[in-house]
Amino acid sequence: MAERYYFPFGQELRKVEQKDRSPKRAFVLGVYASAVHARWVDKDGNQVVSALAVASEPEIFWRGDNADKIISGIRIPEELGTLTVPKDSRLNGPSGRALDEKFLKPLSLTRGDVWLCDLLPYSRVNENQKKAIDNYYTQDLIRNHNLTPATIPVFDKKELNSPSRREEILHELEDSKADTLIPLGDLPIYWFLRFFDKRYLRLAQFGKTPDSYGKVNPININGKSYKVIPLCHPRQADRLGSSDSKWNSLHNQWIRKLAEEKIN
Repeated sequence: MAERYYFPFGQELRKVEQKDRSPKRAFVLGVYASAVHARWVDKDGNQVVSALAVASEPEIFWRGDNADKIISGIRIPEELGTLTVPKDSRLNGPSGRALDEKFLKPLSLTRGDVWLCDLLPYSRVNENQKKAIDNYYTQDLIRNHNLTPATIPVFDKKELNSPSRREEILHELEDSKADTLIPLGDLPIYWFLRFFDKRYLRLAQFGKTPDSYGKVNPININGKSYKVIPLCHPRQADRLGSSDSKWNSLHNQWIRKLAEEKIN
């Protein structure tokens, strides 16, 4: 990423990637990095924005730990108020918590067992977040208070069409020594897996019934056979924002089935 991007109030966009590079049992592939969200209140204590993206998440699939410490370290002009932790603490780290409870735990995996990766290792904003930035972190505000312009891009699927990034992901997969690959949702399948097995373009092609969802599929990637377990995105599994009840139901049935197998 040659160009430098910034969040409202000046934090620079950072690359978010796996820190522990020791050999792992499984490799989890998501879509793009999340962000730290803060509640912005004015000097009179009135809410300006309930959840403003203000920094890159400190680690991949962050669980929201130490959000208060991160947010308190971001200084804003006194006359503009303060940044605090959002009233709804679930707004920071929801995908990371869902990953732990609804993906790793059912598979008897811990964070120490997995190598985490995203198709795009940088935070992006969605349309609603961009609207909040445009409406409240305005050009007049930036000019009048000598603030850093907010330049974090809106997520665009076209960014995922990157041969160089696919090579980086492949190198990470091989460096992980994992024999299991867990792609989360359609996009990791379409923008990574299909380049090694053209049979699969989306999650539904692996099966969308309780008997087929979450099954192990042997797939050859660059000369090595991997056990591929395609699952829905954490957004679907934990009903985070806009989600599909069909995938949520299938995922919950998969969790129950794994739990029953452990008992038996």
